[in-house]
Amino acid sequence: MIDESMLDTPDELLRADPHGLLRAVAAGGAHVRTAARSAEESGLARISPEGRPGTLLVAGAGPEVPLVAGLLGALAGDGARVTRLRPTGALAAPGALTWPLPRWAGPLDLLLITSAEGTEPGLMLLLEAAHRRGCSVVTVAPGGSPLADVTAQRRNLSLPFSPAPRQETTGHPAAPGPAWALLTPLLLLGDRLGLFDAGPAAIQGLADRLDAVAERCGPSVRTHESTAKTLAAEFGATLPLLWAEGPIARAAARHAVATLHALPGCPALTAALPEALTAHGALLHGTLGPGADPDDFFRDRVEEPSPLNARVLLLRDRFPGADDGTASAVGAARDLAFELGVAFSELPTVEGSAPLEIAGEFIAQLDFTAVYLALATGARL
Repeated sequence: MIDESMLDTPDELLRADPHGLLRAVAAGGAHVRTAARSAEESGLARISPEGRPGTLLVAGAGPEVPLVAGLLGALAGDGARVTRLRPTGALAAPGALTWPLPRWAGPLDLLLITSAEGTEPGLMLLLEAAHRRGCSVVTVAPGGSPLADVTAQRRNLSLPFSPAPRQETTGHPAAPGPAWALLTPLLLLGDRLGLFDAGPAAIQGLADRLDAVAERCGPSVRTHESTAKTLAAEFGATLPLLWAEGPIARAAARHAVATLHALPGCPALTAALPEALTAHGALLHGTLGPGADPDDFFRDRVEEPSPLNARVLLLRDRFPGADDGTASAVGAARDLAFELGVAFSELPTVEGSAPLEIAGEFIAQLDFTAVYLALATGARL
């Protein structure tokens, strides 16, 4: 049950936030700037790539890995195949995990490893396996960490994990925000490889957009003026269905669902248009629709909780040059929600924004939403 009054009481929100989750999200822009500066100073700008890699293999132990793989894949499009390596192991603990290298991986492929600690044995074994296969390897890890040292020993590129000062850790493994410090060096790398536009100007635009979202969604902003607080209040009493149109929107929606699971423990689902119309259509016609409660005379309704209804949030790419061929699917989604009486809205972004700015806008707004929902529901953090 969500305490909506807390959303408009900044002091209560801060008292309920011992891990500094709100500060972590608000620092996204600072993380991007600091990480970009450190990456450039590390020698990234001196790289002279010889062609594009066949496949980008992405591995890591943190919750940022799906976002890294999803966003790199969305930005690269047909320019490169992006594959996330999933860990195996008896326990979901960094020291107990291993990352198998696909049998087809070889000299034409590039392995990207991210680690906020740089101490996971399984990642170092993965690096060694990739080195034996002739794969190029780039790691993002703290300077002087075992992973960074092994990377240097194998004559591969190690980019520093450089979060903004005084923002190194929140004490919560799923805290959003610091992921930008791991992602930013790889965005700059993708630009150097010619896979997408993520040069200094694009990175600065991303940081500025994250700052703008932090201003619009901060604790002192009233609920009716904050998209993040409004969504938190609505998600607290519904099952969020995040429908996405476009590759960046899909990556952001998947990240948002994972964050909603990890922080407030909120059930949420995502699907891409037009598949969402069938994948979630049955749910909306069934027990999750507003009219799903049958008039059962024999049912005991004493102290029965209100039924859980679905609520659709649409994320849609709108950057210059995007193909708007799915407009009919978006219209069909709106029509379906209206027909069934399901709450439906679109997460706004600024028209004409660059792809990275759209990604930052979506991700930051939904990160704030997840944190507010966790704090206002008293989730165990």
